Amino acid sequence: MTDKLSIIVVEPDRDRALLIVDSLREAGEYDIHVISEPTGIARSIQSHNPDMVLIDIADPTRDMLEELTLATGPLDRPVAMFVDQSDDGMTRAAIEAGVSAYVVAGLKAERVKPILDAAVARFNMFQRMRTELAATKKALEERKVIDRAKGLLMKARGIDEDQAYAMLRKAAMDQNRRMADVAQALVTAAGLLG
Repeated sequence: MTDKLSIIVVEPDRDRALLIVDSLREAGEYDIHVISEPTGIARSIQSHNPDMVLIDIADPTRDMLEELTLATGPLDRPVAMFVDQSDDGMTRAAIEAGVSAYVVAGLKAERVKPILDAAVARFNMFQRMRTELAATKKALEERKVIDRAKGLLMKARGIDEDQAYAMLRKAAMDQNRRMADVAQALVTAAGLLG
């Protein structure tokens, strides 16, 4: 098993592919695989499971951009895309699809490595943000369930909120379970009982 960064380069033009590969090899040790035929790109990327994808498209159409973006799994790995021409709509579509670096007229040997580094840094930043957002959403959902469970206990037992919270907490400790799990069980049981 290698610990080199594995990169798939999607480039139909042989000379441009060599430019990218040579630039990367000068910049460091990478496991590089070139795909020259975009047909079946999703399957090829899935089979190689690279750490990063670099795509060079001279003049992409919106459909081509969407297809390539979906095929490369931009939420799974950094994707850097080099294009010769673009407009605001295409740039926005690429960024919204998760492309980490969208570079117009930027395919120059000396720029490949810095753009690769920027794409990886940006991807990692967005991954952290996605993870934090998911944790925040989960915490909010758990808070709602705990509040519903407290409300059920307050109504059923005629107790105040602090007492209901204490009951949930004690039940969680006694059962060695998370308070959110105990609250969810109570809410589910109350729903079944009508």
